[in-house]
Amino acid sequence: MDGKLIIISAPSGAGKTSIVKHLLDQDFPLAFSVSATSRPKRTNETDKKDYYFLTVEDFKKKIDSGAFLEWQEVYPNQFYGTLKSEVDRIWASGHHVIFDVDVLGGLNIKKQFGDRALAIFIKPPTIDCLKKRLASRGTENADSLKQRMEKAEYELSFEKFFDKIVVNENLADAQQEVMHLMKEFLTTPLT
Repeated sequence: MDGKLIIISAPSGAGKTSIVKHLLDQDFPLAFSVSATSRPKRTNETDKKDYYFLTVEDFKKKIDSGAFLEWQEVYPNQFYGTLKSEVDRIWASGHHVIFDVDVLGGLNIKKQFGDRALAIFIKPPTIDCLKKRLASRGTENADSLKQRMEKAEYELSFEKFFDKIVVNENLADAQQEVMHLMKEFLTTPLT
């Protein structure tokens, strides 16, 4: 099997994680690429399942050693990245890779893999809708919500660089649209 990559990117709160979870529940040879982060683990998260949780120092050492396919300092001393070893591990298991990754990280992966990757941008119907979704999570204070909204507006400016854009107004509809795009991509032979 020629391994392919499905990249799902969006501003925080647009629904990319819910869409990725839905795709992983379908009958496709997909495996989730677990990202690395230096942010603290939340109570409902598991190391090596949700993220590889690293200290800032360890993350920087991996950057210096070239261990990352892509990485970003999303907030000061809060790094996120994709380990090269994750893609190798998944392809060796006979699966395609699916990413739940921030916008710039998604574009970096697409740039490296070209036609072997399908980059899908999940877009909220409006910026106000996104703000309501983030606020309803209950994980943000006023400052972090403001910071996330500023970042989201910046990230929305990159949608034109993605292969496909899916507006997530209704989650079930967005899940079906992304599943159709993915199925078409995975069943088309590489040229």
